[in-house]
Amino acid sequence: PGSQATDTATATPANDTERMGKMAAEIFSTRLVTYVSEKSIDLATLRGALAGGLETAGAAHGLRPQSEGSPWNFLVKGTGTVVGADTKARAAWLDLDTDGDGTGDARLQLGPVIKGTSLRDAADFLVFTDFRDQIEFAKLARALNDEAHKAITLPDADLTGKTYRFEGATTLRSATEALVLVPTQLAEVP
Repeated sequence: PGSQATDTATATPANDTERMGKMAAEIFSTRLVTYVSEKSIDLATLRGALAGGLETAGAAHGLRPQSEGSPWNFLVKGTGTVVGADTKARAAWLDLDTDGDGTGDARLQLGPVIKGTSLRDAADFLVFTDFRDQIEFAKLARALNDEAHKAITLPDADLTGKTYRFEGATTLRSATEALVLVPTQLAEVP
């Protein structure tokens, strides 16, 4: 017995991609953005913790799935000046200098192509065992990345030298790995 609804706006999504897309749209604005705002730490705090090693930083500030060898996921916030950008590519990005040394130290993925599962894996309320299988769980990660892309609006101009405030998620496999974030919020600082 499936849905007998004839109104496509209220019909149950027919496949995993549609179901996970609908779930991501509901979760992103009503739960995930607030969760990231409440749980994120300053990027400088994460950097300081990473100086003591990834395991120490992860235990203090991160979230990691139970499976052995999984990377640590962190929710971070900060402010930085744009030192590089490609906003025309399908995998658009901004490089931000967040520590004032003139070089990019945080890359924000803007999409529409956003790599990774940071948003999904940094949210403790999204647990693999709540989903049918890893394919469904992977589709949720992609759908959350799609929602992050939709939430970010940038001016169609050269962004170099502009300052932005951000919140988002990053995944690290080592303490020295480059910080690549998926932002949930990004706003120019006047």
